[in-house]
Amino acid sequence: MASVYKTYVFVIGTRPEAIKQAPLILEARRLRDAGAGLNVVVLSTGQHREMLRPILRLFDIEPDIDLDLMEPNQTLEKLTAKAVVEIGAALADFPSSETIVFVQGDTTTAMAAALASFYKGISVCHVEAGLRTDNPTNPFPEEMNRRIIGQLATIHAPPTQSAAENLLRDYVVPAINDESTNQVAGNTVIDALKIALDRIEENPPASETLERIRSWKISRKDAKLILVTGHRRENFGDGFDSVFRALARIAGEHPEALLVYPVHLNPNVKGPAEKALGEIKNLLLRPPAEYPEFVALMKQADLIITDSGGVQEEAPFLGVPVLVTRTTTERPEALARGVVELVGTDEEKLVSRAKELLSRSDKQRQLVSPYGDGRAAERILALVRGQPMAPFEWLPDA
Repeated sequence: MASVYKTYVFVIGTRPEAIKQAPLILEARRLRDAGAGLNVVVLSTGQHREMLRPILRLFDIEPDIDLDLMEPNQTLEKLTAKAVVEIGAALADFPSSETIVFVQGDTTTAMAAALASFYKGISVCHVEAGLRTDNPTNPFPEEMNRRIIGQLATIHAPPTQSAAENLLRDYVVPAINDESTNQVAGNTVIDALKIALDRIEENPPASETLERIRSWKISRKDAKLILVTGHRRENFGDGFDSVFRALARIAGEHPEALLVYPVHLNPNVKGPAEKALGEIKNLLLRPPAEYPEFVALMKQADLIITDSGGVQEEAPFLGVPVLVTRTTTERPEALARGVVELVGTDEEKLVSRAKELLSRSDKQRQLVSPYGDGRAAERILALVRGQPMAPFEWLPDA
């Protein structure tokens, strides 16, 4: 069946959204330039403005609409209300019957865009649909955001079979027997990662951090690299305090390890991290890394400690073990394959598991790809256009 959609609006607000929407925007532009008759629109809410620019620059994307919604210490309810109103106003310029809005994941931006689209009678494609922890407050507010989006979406693009089954279980697919609304596509994060790896190969990123890692590895035959990230709201306060104590102990007990921590700009993370970790010699606090550099850091890491969803998807593709500082995950596939492990914010567990992984004699990386083969954007747009989706070409053990 031919698609009725002539205008594709891609909504982005946060860094992960920009990374995961970028392959779709590039594929939509390719189809447009090949004569598909599409109007491709990028709408940015500016939720993570400083962190968006380098991502958009890497993928040669310039927002067509920029709402500049972010304010310091803005509450979720204020951001949500502003986003619904402003996105709705922007969407009023497009014919509702011929427009589809692409929202990704589970952010406040995505939920507000889906709701604004619903109010305007505009169809929604939910990219990375069907992820669940079945705990409404963990992660917060993401679990409820994605459930709300699921009820509003017209087309669902689950990245894995388990995500597709969650949609069926929760009865969010509009026509339960209509597979055209709910087909496994893979995750566009793998598309973005493969693009970034190719560009890093052609033009290796340079930074003081990467130079320090190079010097560290030259100076120590037993050198290890631990990459750290953290930003989840549910870990604010006591959770991060416990994680930071664990990181300090790991740095002290493993002088061969250099810990690199690109600190999130949220003051609930940045201030406490600097206070707890700022004086540790083999622990480098630095601003958030641009995506090519971050990919280079992941590729070189011996261990990653994170609460990020995207890193849980990217690291298995690179063969890097991950300790997740969360008690639940909506990404069970890598967990089942043993390359990702939940440790929560428990100080003792984090320290002991890091020690075990760092002392592993087996250096061979376990390359698995449970989240895609790099063609998710192609499949999702085929789904939207009513065309057959490409078969998967998985890596081993995926």
